[in-house]
Amino acid sequence: MMNASVYNGETSWSVSGIEAIKSAIADASNLVWVDLCGPDEDDLNAIAVGLDLHELAVEDVRKHGQRAKLNRYPLHAFLVAYARAADGDMCEVDFFIGPNWLVTVRETNDHGETFPIEQVTHRYERIRSLDPGVGFLLYCLLDELVDGYFGEAEQAEDALEAIEETLFDLGPPPDGTLQQELLDLRRSMITFRRRVVPLRDVVLSLLRREVPWIENESIVYFEDIFDHLLRVIDQVDTQRELMGNVVDASLALTSNRMNEVMKKMTSWGAILIVATLIAGIYGMNFTDMPELHWRFGYYGALGLMLVSTSVLFLYFRRKKWL
Repeated sequence: MMNASVYNGETSWSVSGIEAIKSAIADASNLVWVDLCGPDEDDLNAIAVGLDLHELAVEDVRKHGQRAKLNRYPLHAFLVAYARAADGDMCEVDFFIGPNWLVTVRETNDHGETFPIEQVTHRYERIRSLDPGVGFLLYCLLDELVDGYFGEAEQAEDALEAIEETLFDLGPPPDGTLQQELLDLRRSMITFRRRVVPLRDVVLSLLRREVPWIENESIVYFEDIFDHLLRVIDQVDTQRELMGNVVDASLALTSNRMNEVMKKMTSWGAILIVATLIAGIYGMNFTDMPELHWRFGYYGALGLMLVSTSVLFLYFRRKKWL
């Protein structure tokens, strides 16, 4: 689905069709924002031919899973970023930046959700008088996109705290579900970091004015985005360290539990081996053995077993092995 909005001064209106979009872009006083949400091949081909988008950039749009990056071409710049969709999962968002136009391509994630832009639209229409250029529109989009990272990081932090409470209050469950949760969380955080960290270099390129169509007045706003990115990356790195500590603690608690089990098994084995030794000695088939024909030999052997096992049981119990 393709939607196009045209901004000029205090007025704005919508247009449809590639010819109407090209006509609006031809007026340098207009700012044209074209949004493609989960586009099909017809919409993508139409906008690519109509705005003369570079074939390499269009190929990157077709092949999802690109690394966050910024490429510069003669007629436009191409930016790839990742945003938090409505369901909390991440989705790819591609930007084509021209002199007085901006094209956003919002891809859908595995659950069919995409990056919502309603708040961005209302925000830009409310404050676009501060800077009506394409750079300020790009700032509003990237700022909303980066702010969504805090929600992702906080969600991971809450999950990590829940795992920590379960681990230290109840100990690691024997079925290994806690370890699986840790591994899944660790994998998701690695994926999240791979999508966030490269965007730092992208924003740095924008701050270095490597995209000529972004106005100097808009650069100060991208410094705010860069600061937010650094905070998110610091938060993610901290969580990775905490997650490593939780994994180590889980392994240590599991090892301690195993040691406790081994101590109990060793203690019971030591207790029973004395009785087994006595029974084994008096079970040997020799004719001349002490107490073999004694009237109370059987009861004496049982008593000796009982006393020896009781003494060993109390000894290991005192050492807290049982």
